[in-house]
Amino acid sequence: MTHEILLIDDDLLLCRGLGYSLARSGYRVRTAGDATEGLALAQGLTPDLVLLDIGLPGMDGLEAMRIFQRDLKLPVILLTARRGGRDEALGLELGADDYVTKPFDMDRLLARIKATLRRHACQEAPPAPGPLTLGNLTISPQTRVARIGQRPLDLTPREFDLLYVLAGLAGQVISIEALLDRVWGAEFDGEPQVVYVHISGLREKLAGTPGHTLRIVTLHRVGYKLVDGEA
Repeated sequence: MTHEILLIDDDLLLCRGLGYSLARSGYRVRTAGDATEGLALAQGLTPDLVLLDIGLPGMDGLEAMRIFQRDLKLPVILLTARRGGRDEALGLELGADDYVTKPFDMDRLLARIKATLRRHACQEAPPAPGPLTLGNLTISPQTRVARIGQRPLDLTPREFDLLYVLAGLAGQVISIEALLDRVWGAEFDGEPQVVYVHISGLREKLAGTPGHTLRIVTLHRVGYKLVDGEA
């Protein structure tokens, strides 16, 4: 199967060079110079993965990321020349799968692309039957819906996977390395920051849901555990 990648970047030379390298690696590549054009292409093509520059003219990459996550549910790897970490963290909160900082090593980028495509292929496989329940939390792996009582949680795909792993081992401490392995996959070679960001997002969404009784407890330099606050 040949995967199709949509590359959205206003750097014409980068698009040409990266597009050529991706094509030589066996991918079909379409390019767009801004977010508006990229979103239009994505709606018509439904690519397997999007490479999205954060620093786009007009609508920036983070705003486009919101639309990709809300409307199209496509896997996205952010490309960024910014090194402060704030934009990358926000992109992850919005649902990006990963980010790569420019200038990037092509072999490293190809490894991230393969890992992301593999993770999403696994997510599309038949899930384990039956819901998982902890306190007033119910998680259905078949529908990929988590509820507090009757209220559904608005989770990104990665937040859902994290919550499912934490709830399945409720009360047990799970290390950062184990979470990366279970949720992002053993081949993931990104930064542990992705776990911190998604845990933070989960905490905010749990806290903002009326009737919640769950807490994500941090054990410094060890990991996290999910507990029922009324237990």
